[in-house]
Amino acid sequence: MTTTDRIVLGIESSCDETGVGLVRLGADGSVELLADAVASSVDEHARFGGVVPEIASRAHLTAMAPTMRRALDESGLELSDVDAIAVTAGPGLAGALMVGVAAAKAYSVALDVPLYGVNHLGGHVAVDTLQHGPLPPRCLALLVSGGHSQLLLVEGIAERITQVGSTIDDAAGEAYDKVARILDLPYPGGPPIDGLAKQGNPKAIAFPRGLTGPRDSRHDFSFSGLKTAVARWVEGEQRAGREIPVADVCASFQEAVADVLTFKAVRAAQDLGVGTLVISGGVAANSRLSALAAERCAAAGIELRVPRPRLCTDNGAMIAALGAHVVAAGAKPSPLDLSATPGLPVETIVLS
Repeated sequence: MTTTDRIVLGIESSCDETGVGLVRLGADGSVELLADAVASSVDEHARFGGVVPEIASRAHLTAMAPTMRRALDESGLELSDVDAIAVTAGPGLAGALMVGVAAAKAYSVALDVPLYGVNHLGGHVAVDTLQHGPLPPRCLALLVSGGHSQLLLVEGIAERITQVGSTIDDAAGEAYDKVARILDLPYPGGPPIDGLAKQGNPKAIAFPRGLTGPRDSRHDFSFSGLKTAVARWVEGEQRAGREIPVADVCASFQEAVADVLTFKAVRAAQDLGVGTLVISGGVAANSRLSALAAERCAAAGIELRVPRPRLCTDNGAMIAALGAHVVAAGAKPSPLDLSATPGLPVETIVLS
């Protein structure tokens, strides 16, 4: 560890958000957020009902330089102030990742600063430290987004992250998008379903809770059956000529998702003897998930940490935060022939 502060730049381009973040790594190991600029291409994907990889890649190309400029303006810094660069190397969409990795390499060479190819999933855990400070030596992270529903045992953000549970089919965010399509709601499905659920009855329809039986996997998730159950219920009502109670469907579906996620997360924390649960990823912004998690964690004596919504979704700040922890841990920088790795396992925190 040096005796001076260092500026770490983070670049995120794994899916449909182009993110650039800047943090200050203090000599004492503290990490302070200086800027978080994001450009989203979600509107360009909405008419397709999901992310189109080619459109996402081209959007990153267009947005990268302007987003970098906005982050620098927000922080009051210049590129010459940057001491290290972190970039999402995976997992994610291959073409989208390549744009971010190529940009990071160019900035690294131009500025003559070290480059760190880091894990997108680790970034979702590290971002919590920007709001709530250092994590305890051992904690559990519930990562829920459009592409991921995972339980991660974190034993040092830059040292060891182990997957203890994952979805065996659809991620929670995918289920939200598919149910929104069934109900003719906008894409992405999370916000409109969350909004309508507040007007509905969560007990109106008894949708299934996947993988929660006594013989099922303790820490894995399954949301495909829930999505299918919603589709079959809606089809049945339509055949009977009845009007679909959209708010009740949304509330009942959302209750099933939140119930499974929080039940499994709290049980995993208890099984592992962990006293802190971090929830992150885009679905972490869901109002029912955070409320039920708070209720169940309080009952179990578990500390709950949920970053503010802006930090939960994909952004450059989370990559800068993970980069700062990696730099502080003295990790070896990545080589300039660093490749984007779409299937990068969560256990690989930095590519070196």
